[in-house]
Amino acid sequence: MINEIKDDAQSRMDKSIESFRISLQKIRTGRAHPSLLSHLSVSYYGVETPLTQAATISVQDSRTLVVQPFEAAMVQPVEKALMESDLGITPNTAGNVIRLPLPALTEERRKDMTKIVRSEAEAAKVAIRNIRRDSNSTLKEFESEKEISEDELHKGEEDVQKITDIHVKKIDEMSAVKEKELMEI
Repeated sequence: MINEIKDDAQSRMDKSIESFRISLQKIRTGRAHPSLLSHLSVSYYGVETPLTQAATISVQDSRTLVVQPFEAAMVQPVEKALMESDLGITPNTAGNVIRLPLPALTEERRKDMTKIVRSEAEAAKVAIRNIRRDSNSTLKEFESEKEISEDELHKGEEDVQKITDIHVKKIDEMSAVKEKELMEI
């Protein structure tokens, strides 16, 4: 019973970490990386399709992404999706190839991005703590219904706290790496 609660907490916290990792990928650093476009979708014959399923995304150099739609007819819709995205990048189209030159981040923009990383990290930590609270309250319910002893309750709470500490540390590490990437010129 206690192991089920710990396993559930572990799995839910892992999902929170994965969600945080995905949100970090969307934050642009000074370098070009295909994951910058992973959240975009394009209208593919009337159906919203992830850009990665309609085109090849590659890195030309540290400041340029290249998008090659699988079909020539898709160049315009892909270009439109890139223009409408929240990335603030103007695509350059030459034939079937779309180049995305990434402008250098200003110092002010880097600091803004760092604040975003910190707020995303804090939101992820809050999610982790909420999972801990849920697990602990479930343990307390079991203890009050005499399904587990008081010692088992304390042991379970300690184990959940250890799992929580590990996940919070992961978030701090991921956040620090992203902030370091942002501040590199």
